[in-house]
Amino acid sequence: MTPELRQELADIALSRGCELLEAEVSGGTLRLFLDRPEGVRLEDCEAVSRDASTLLDVAEFGHGRYTLEVSSPGLDRKLYGPRDYERFTGRKVRVRFVDPASGRRATVVARLDGFLPADGGSLELAVPGEAESRRVRLEDVQLARLEIEL
Repeated sequence: MTPELRQELADIALSRGCELLEAEVSGGTLRLFLDRPEGVRLEDCEAVSRDASTLLDVAEFGHGRYTLEVSSPGLDRKLYGPRDYERFTGRKVRVRFVDPASGRRATVVARLDGFLPADGGSLELAVPGEAESRRVRLEDVQLARLEIEL
């Protein structure tokens, strides 16, 4: 997908009061993930889907048939960057990262105590059973998601 097409899709989402978090193409499927502070409604997904479908038809997106999926990021949503880290401070997260000391991949489930923007950014994580918070640099984070808390 071209940067121009992605920007046009982001503009469509914005016109409907949403933010386009991610646009991913996998196989014959284009997935658009939307967000809004008060939560994404079905009507939001329908409207963005309708408008995006028209744009994609005009832009002759894809080679042949494709499926367009428009949804919210869900309860166990991926965290997309500093804004999400700040927004979800205090929540339980699952973070997969590369441990700089060993070079090995590690995963922790912890409470997100904070986001520190200095020096490229890092996450402050309260890991159960560890006396002190663990700091993980953003450059080492491979994936961060919210954990569902009931």
